[in-house]
Amino acid sequence: MKKILLAIGLLSIAGTAFAAGKPCEELKSEIAAKIEANGAQHYSLKVVEKGASADGKVVGSCEAGTKDIVYKRG
Repeated sequence: MKKILLAIGLLSIAGTAFAAGKPCEELKSEIAAKIEANGAQHYSLKVVEKGASADGKVVGSCEAGTKDIVYKRG
């Protein structure tokens, strides 16, 4: 029983940490590293408000889901 309660407690703490989200610049640099590791050279990453019209593909969400990171080739 104690192990179950401990597991539930740890999951709830982890859930709050994930809900807080990463800062946009940190996530943007992680995404850029992955894109460059795949050989892409000419691209842009832009942080926009969630739901804003953006020219490109949404590749990430940051700051507790309030902003999106948009990828565009060229």
